[in-house]
Amino acid sequence: MPSVLLSGFADESALSKKANEQFAALAAIGLKYYSIRFVDLGDGIKNVMALSDADIQTLQGLHGDYGLQVSSIGSPIGKVKLLDVDDGTSNKYVPFDTYLKEDVQTACDRAEAFGCKLLRGFSFYHPKGTAPEKHVDQVVDQLGQIASACDARGLTFGLEVEANLVGQTGELLAEIAKRVNHPALVTIFDGANLVMQGFSPEQVLAQYKAMKPSLGWMHIKDYSDPSLGGRIEHVDEDAASHFVPADRGDSAHEAILRDFKAFLPTLEQRMTSRGVDGVFLDLEPHVRGGGQFGGFSGPDGFGIAARALCRLLDYVGIDYQLRTFEDL
Repeated sequence: MPSVLLSGFADESALSKKANEQFAALAAIGLKYYSIRFVDLGDGIKNVMALSDADIQTLQGLHGDYGLQVSSIGSPIGKVKLLDVDDGTSNKYVPFDTYLKEDVQTACDRAEAFGCKLLRGFSFYHPKGTAPEKHVDQVVDQLGQIASACDARGLTFGLEVEANLVGQTGELLAEIAKRVNHPALVTIFDGANLVMQGFSPEQVLAQYKAMKPSLGWMHIKDYSDPSLGGRIEHVDEDAASHFVPADRGDSAHEAILRDFKAFLPTLEQRMTSRGVDGVFLDLEPHVRGGGQFGGFSGPDGFGIAARALCRLLDYVGIDYQLRTFEDL
């Protein structure tokens, strides 16, 4: 039976973002992997990009204590403006040469420090009110350079589909990946990020299929908002409040996972050839709300979302491993 590796954004599991609370929740649920994004080690909440050497050393020790490994760096790379124009948003602009030399290298440093091979990232904000298709050329150029920088460090950059970015649909993201044409760049499917733009379940399935040639891994969250009635061109991410577990939303997870099951051997070969442990399904449930740079589920909400995913995997016949007595 084909199998996947389960992971999750640990910061969603703890209200305080304290590291020990995050890790205790994930260990109790049975996860062995997690994606690192925000964490509090006693001196305030920090993004993974802002961790000090002492923070990293502390986390390395805690990973051993709680039996956890980092699956991916949940970096914000690519969540900056593509052009230095005032479009009414609060998104920041950083000159790309500076961004590549500083932010991208910092994200790579974090991956090396935590012994993981994957960096999560994005496809840049085009000016609000403009068509994303008009900016694909520049995005392809910049992401190609990011992919090369990651490849030089033995890492793989995953490009997440998300509203308001140039790669806001599966089809656009697939076109970007095709044109970048670099083995160190893959795409990350996220059904909820499509549903919240007004896509129907059938359309979400089509967007997933468009991404398959470039797919690297999946984020698992779902969305159900009965007021949605067609495509939304610009999503107010901070007002999003209709996230649900993966077995009850409009992301067509059952149909997608049935297709995914047959695709898993090909995808596993793709990812293991890059030095990755296998194919990750990364829980990012947001069941108590989400925004532009993160979300929250709580330990109970995270557990509910994890069990919903496991039920779906059992139903479609995809294997996974949670901790057992032998792991103690």
